[in-house]
Amino acid sequence: MNRDELYTIAENWFQENNWKPFTFQKDTWKAFLQGKNGLLNAPTGSGKTYALWFPIILNYIKANPRYKTNHKKGLKAVWITPLRALSEEIRQSAERVAADLGTQMTVGIRTGDTTTKERTSQKKQMPDLLITTPESLQLLLASKGYEKIFKDCTAIVVDEWHELLGTKRGVQMELALSRLKTISTALRIWGISATIGNLEQAREVLLGTDPEVLENSVLIKAKLNKKITVKSIIPKKMETFPWRGHLGLHLLEDIIPILNASKTTLLFTNTRSQCEIWFQKILENHPEFAGEIAMHHGSINKETRAWVEQAIRNANLKAVVCTSSLDLGVDFAPVETVIQIGGPKGVARFLQRAGRSGHQPGKESVIYFLPTHAMELIEASALQEAVKHTVVEDRIPYLNSYDVLLQYLTTLAISDGFYPDEIYAEVINTFCYQALSKEQWQWLLNFLVLGSQSLQTYDEYKKIEIEEDGKFKVNNRGIAMRHRFQIGTIVSDANLTVRYQKGGYIGSIEEFFVSKLSPGDIFTFAGRNLEFIRIKEMQVHVRNSSKKTNKIPSWMGGRLTFSAQMSELLREELYKASSPNSSKKGKLSAELISLKHIFDKQKEESIVPKPSEFLIETFKTRDGYHHIFYPFEGRFVHEAMGSLLGYRISLLSPITFSLAFNDYGFELLSDQEIDIEQVLDNNLFSTDFMLSDLQKSLNATEMARRKFRDIAVISGMVFTGYPNKGVKMKHLQSSSQLLFDVFRDYEADNLLFQQAFTETFEHQLEEGRLRLALERIAQQEIVWKACQKPTPFSFPIITDRLREKLSSEKLADRIKRMTALLTKK
Repeated sequence: MNRDELYTIAENWFQENNWKPFTFQKDTWKAFLQGKNGLLNAPTGSGKTYALWFPIILNYIKANPRYKTNHKKGLKAVWITPLRALSEEIRQSAERVAADLGTQMTVGIRTGDTTTKERTSQKKQMPDLLITTPESLQLLLASKGYEKIFKDCTAIVVDEWHELLGTKRGVQMELALSRLKTISTALRIWGISATIGNLEQAREVLLGTDPEVLENSVLIKAKLNKKITVKSIIPKKMETFPWRGHLGLHLLEDIIPILNASKTTLLFTNTRSQCEIWFQKILENHPEFAGEIAMHHGSINKETRAWVEQAIRNANLKAVVCTSSLDLGVDFAPVETVIQIGGPKGVARFLQRAGRSGHQPGKESVIYFLPTHAMELIEASALQEAVKHTVVEDRIPYLNSYDVLLQYLTTLAISDGFYPDEIYAEVINTFCYQALSKEQWQWLLNFLVLGSQSLQTYDEYKKIEIEEDGKFKVNNRGIAMRHRFQIGTIVSDANLTVRYQKGGYIGSIEEFFVSKLSPGDIFTFAGRNLEFIRIKEMQVHVRNSSKKTNKIPSWMGGRLTFSAQMSELLREELYKASSPNSSKKGKLSAELISLKHIFDKQKEESIVPKPSEFLIETFKTRDGYHHIFYPFEGRFVHEAMGSLLGYRISLLSPITFSLAFNDYGFELLSDQEIDIEQVLDNNLFSTDFMLSDLQKSLNATEMARRKFRDIAVISGMVFTGYPNKGVKMKHLQSSSQLLFDVFRDYEADNLLFQQAFTETFEHQLEEGRLRLALERIAQQEIVWKACQKPTPFSFPIITDRLREKLSSEKLADRIKRMTALLTKK
């Protein structure tokens, strides 16, 4: 059967379903059937699944002309999804095409949710088309005889590649693909990505650095003009001194008409705690929504999440309050409206969420923006601009993740073993390890066989044996079993399951939250008020309670930071407000006009900085001397810059600070005044010696110590425990801290120890962005304003610091008193 006949089969199928294939779908079919690798860039809801299932199945038909009667069993394609929640939908699409085209192809799912029975039957006979996650793919590589499973595989599709890129799960995929390319000579590798800034680099990371593979590849972009409308909910009454988290719930009544006017609405929050609060408050104020509103986040049990997803598809729900758990690919045609609560901190995330509404080709997407404090309206204005010009972030890939490589090598060693020279040749063709030297490779091999230099006397760190023919192999069953339990790169705080005393499973919360509860305490979780009874074998036992409570679980990693693009857009909007002609009609957005009273008040005491200016404010309150700096670069950069500046000032005169920061700026608070002139004269914003100064500023070692815990777990130095018998987080923490201290004192050139610092600087403190921000400040005129009292810009930062110390009621009272004083004429 020639290619034209194959395309006709596909086009007829579309016609029968009253659809017309898009150009990007046809281009993908053509490229795939020509044997090319590629990256497909297409928005959600545009039919990208059919762009790749079709050529995979058509390719099988081409190779087997008697496909209707003579079915050849065995794995032919693997579809990787980062979220288990998406696998069911991907399966339905694949089954539909495979059945309608008359093939006898089977489709299977293999994720953490797959039953043991199903896995066993897959072991005997793999489905033709397999849908799995990066972790489950690694588990397949950990099984004996895996080469036989994959040898006839013709395609690997990595869905939502933009979500994996820039994470260690992405590195895990790079390594798996490097192996599968060798095993299966006919393999085509394809990625599907939503829009990101560095698409060309995304393709290179996916396919590796081998010029031959890259040359035989394409980048296909779907040119679909999706109209996105952003509508801000501008409060009728706004404080002149804004503070975080306060305004959001005041606008609850403004969203009720929106919910009533739409078939289904998704309300996106940035954190799981916020999700719980909004769900609870909507029901409290509007009990008529009971049964019509649901909640969805990653810590709620799988059954409830699946029920919610199905209810959205069936248009049975009026609204769902959710987190990023509904960001990706699940196709919900009935969703009409999306509401974003609080700044999404990144353009890509905002566009992804906007695309959830009108989730069909050609349909308009409508997203409402609800600010949680007045300053976020500047973000709303910036997002309006971003939507017009489709400005999207880059995803920065990891380099030299030694921990992931050690885990991968152990995986190969527990299945069939490996020969180092063969695997080294594959590994250095990946993007992540392209610069891996022979010496570093040798260090990693020694680490697996002998444990590191300083741990050679401890047998538990010696995992792999070298056989006579030079093959590296794990022969100890206990090591192999422990390794299989720990495959993966997602390391979070220890999760405890929450169950009713009589056994019903509700979800999971993190250990650090539970450790603060006493028996009898009431907290809200999964939309219910629960009374804490006890912890037993990693399980939190609870019962329902009718008492009211303000306690809501908080999860680590709940604080997002601005992306670089978002920071730039925000500064541009702010600069518009600083220009004297800005108030002329048509120059400013409705959001910026609504903030006029805040800008006016800011100008009374200080300035709204222009593009050429960098603002520093100082004032004194009963808390001490406040020194506030405004780079507008996002909280991670501010945390690093604040530490750096504090350290450099302390070299000039002995002085201690407490540091507070948000996305707009940071504060150094001390009991004595800093001489700002001295700061400027000594060029303390210089990039010279930045890295060594950062390392000496106290929290770099502390952050690296925290980062090292994840590295120790991923590399297998620390075991997290068997299912339902997890090791307590504090034990994990102390084991990894002990190792960190040993390496620091006796083996500073240990690659894993060094990696902890590299990751702290590159990924947590965003060293590259910090350097660029300091270079920008060096070009600006520094404007120092010695103020008499706090300004509207500084107010959110100083109140954020109080939040750590006060309960929410006390905080509200304190802020009320502060605001009254500041607004007194």
